Amino acid sequence: MPRLSYVEVISPLPSRRLLQNSASKQPYSGLFFFLGSLVILIILVVLILILCKFFKPGKLRALIGRTAKPQGTSDALSVHLRTISYFNFHTLKKATKNFHSNNLLGSGGFGPVFLGKLGDGQLIAVKKLSVDKSQQGEREFLAEVRLITSIQHKNLVRLLGCCSDGAQRLLVYEYMKNRSLDQILYGKSDIFLYWKARHQIILGIARGLQYLHEDSHIRIVHRDIKASNILLDDKFQPRIGDFGLARFFPEDQAYLSTAFAGTLGYTAPEYAIRGELTEKADIYSFGVLVLEIISCRKNTDLSLPSEMQYLPEYAWKLYERSRLIDLVDPKMREDGIVEKDVMQTIYVAFLCLQPHANSRPPMSEIVAMLIRNVAIVETPTRPAFLNRKRRNDKKLSWDTITDGFPSPLQSDSSSK
Repeated sequence: MPRLSYVEVISPLPSRRLLQNSASKQPYSGLFFFLGSLVILIILVVLILILCKFFKPGKLRALIGRTAKPQGTSDALSVHLRTISYFNFHTLKKATKNFHSNNLLGSGGFGPVFLGKLGDGQLIAVKKLSVDKSQQGEREFLAEVRLITSIQHKNLVRLLGCCSDGAQRLLVYEYMKNRSLDQILYGKSDIFLYWKARHQIILGIARGLQYLHEDSHIRIVHRDIKASNILLDDKFQPRIGDFGLARFFPEDQAYLSTAFAGTLGYTAPEYAIRGELTEKADIYSFGVLVLEIISCRKNTDLSLPSEMQYLPEYAWKLYERSRLIDLVDPKMREDGIVEKDVMQTIYVAFLCLQPHANSRPPMSEIVAMLIRNVAIVETPTRPAFLNRKRRNDKKLSWDTITDGFPSPLQSDSSSK
């Protein structure tokens, strides 16, 4: 019995040790559970914050993805949509007073542009694409959003956001106080531009084109450089706008073969006739625009006497007669100009208007000539311009172009 009693006394001891060990482990298990839950909670909070931050672009990508475009187009756009805002249609309708005619700033090739005022007082320019008239409107919407959000320069217009609501396609730009250049040049405004302001505008456009052609991470040809697509801020600094026709340009290609798009009168001969597009087409258009800015008239005006109707042709005739000063806006001459500065700028325009693309200097050289960092050593030859004797023909005719006119593939393969 004593032995049995001994066993009874010592037998509970191991059980008590096990209970003590289990009790000592419970606080550690609880601590691990608490820490694990805390980590998971932090991760969830971070994910929610990230989703909230990028909610609007995500919504925009979803909306664009619902359009009738291939999936590849939506994927390509999604990379660039984080830098702009999404506006709902009701907000823009209210900002423009239901797109009232009193708020109309102008009309482009793909739709009107309206002045708008957001709830916080910010002024905006809303471009309403005419998708009901042409399916091209939607393509232009996608192209312009992708293009403008991928490039940034002080002489390019800034896209603030866009809207896609059913059939509605709208682009929201920063508002330019002095609107478009054509309204000043063609007598739609009381604003007078002195030579210093005009030279500033010419130089700013040139720098914007230099960025698109040479300095941007993607090579871009605008295809529609003209006065109505140049916007002016409160200090008359120019910004190139309306990228609806712009094309990305592969670095390994000398030119693109494409259907003509743009505005006749500003169009380079090799592009108008052969559909061969390079950045030299923009340079030709720039040359025409420079002559317009200096003379303060449209490039084509059939109300004028015959020899004055087409601006590059008239300018060249004045050059041949040593009367180039007659091209300059009479009001600007009365105000006083440095004649040699104006003449140099006109010579630059002639170099941009050379009939063969490989004869036109790149925009970086044009900028250098405009700021007089380099002298003009080349003598310009007769520019390319429409043969007005045959202007009623269906086919375009250029009186400086012959059957031997070389294509960029043969003569301009080194163009960049």
